[in-house]
Amino acid sequence: MTPKKWPLALSAALACVIMAGHVPVAHADEDAELWASIQNDVFGEGRQIADGEGKLELEAPYRAEDAAVVPITITIPAGTAPKIRKLTLIVDKNPAPVVAAFSFGAAAGEGERKIETRVRINQYSNVRAVIETADGSAFMQTKFVKAAGGCSAPALKDKDEALASIGKMKLRPLAPRANVSSSATANAQIMVRHPNYSGMQMNQLTGLYIPAKFLEHMKVRKGDQLVFEMTSGISLSENPHITFSYAVDVEGPLSVSARDTDGKVFTTTADVTGS
Repeated sequence: MTPKKWPLALSAALACVIMAGHVPVAHADEDAELWASIQNDVFGEGRQIADGEGKLELEAPYRAEDAAVVPITITIPAGTAPKIRKLTLIVDKNPAPVVAAFSFGAAAGEGERKIETRVRINQYSNVRAVIETADGSAFMQTKFVKAAGGCSAPALKDKDEALASIGKMKLRPLAPRANVSSSATANAQIMVRHPNYSGMQMNQLTGLYIPAKFLEHMKVRKGDQLVFEMTSGISLSENPHITFSYAVDVEGPLSVSARDTDGKVFTTTADVTGS
């Protein structure tokens, strides 16, 4: 679903989440109908999406330990990566199915490409990663994940404490490499302090729902070139962590600019010379 439809989806979902622990029985026909609706809404009616076997790899746990913090990894091999312009991560049965969409720039590089993050899953659902190429082709990998209640799970921290540290960021390179080829990529991780309130979590003291407040945009650059630009919503976990790859031959530091739904902007940089 597109961001402009999220408030309606959230309202419709409240009745479901109030019944704590209740997990609806999945039916294949209903799941297929739901995906068809999401596919048309997000990618355009009639858009063909092919099997992504060999084009990308999606890693997700079959049974999540914590539905509010489910690890997801998407890897795009070097043979495919240079053609990819966009990656969309979707959880079919979440109130806002589109977790995040990543649009890649020149500094994403031509080597293996990786995006790793943590998501909320509200009920047993298919999780999908869809990549799109410059020529309009699209490919998908799907995993079924058993998890429930992630979107309405209480925040990890007290509200006042969470808001006091909002926007603090840490950007660090991972596994620096030496003697790499000009097409190689390296990995880095950005961590943002943000409660990413979904609008479905209850204040335990007042009994009222906490208004939605979440990270909605992020831009990562290497020097003056774009690595990726991300739009996201309520399905991204609290305190978002994103591991990503970037081209090592592009000059300059890594820089990150993020914005939340209140319009607050957070920035940070990191020197990755020699990575």
